[in-house]
Amino acid sequence: MMTESKTPKKPTAAKRARRSTKSAIEKSAKELATEAREPWVSIITLDVDPENLHQGSFELDWNEFFIARLVKAGYMMSKDDTDADIVDRWFQNVCRHVVMETWEQEQAMNPQPRFTHRRDIGGGRSEVS
Repeated sequence: MMTESKTPKKPTAAKRARRSTKSAIEKSAKELATEAREPWVSIITLDVDPENLHQGSFELDWNEFFIARLVKAGYMMSKDDTDADIVDRWFQNVCRHVVMETWEQEQAMNPQPRFTHRRDIGGGRSEVS
């Protein structure tokens, strides 16, 4: 009596693609970036005080590759800095640049007129301010 050898069939390319797509859909952007060893940061929440719209806060999330990039860029000031300290320093710098760019654009679009005042102070001399 001969028995047939039962070897498991290899999944087809279509089945492998479906599996890989399914696993990619189930993973978060952070997980995908971390697996790819890429820096990742995201704003998780933004809270604004309804009584004072000038007050608010951000909650950020990041991976270790983002921290490594910030450390390499010089955002770590001491060995005691936590990851949150490093990210906060970076985020403040980003906010500062946004404010400065906005201010520079405003100044370029609305230049203040400059007046020169000349006053004769005698002896052939004058004062300019």
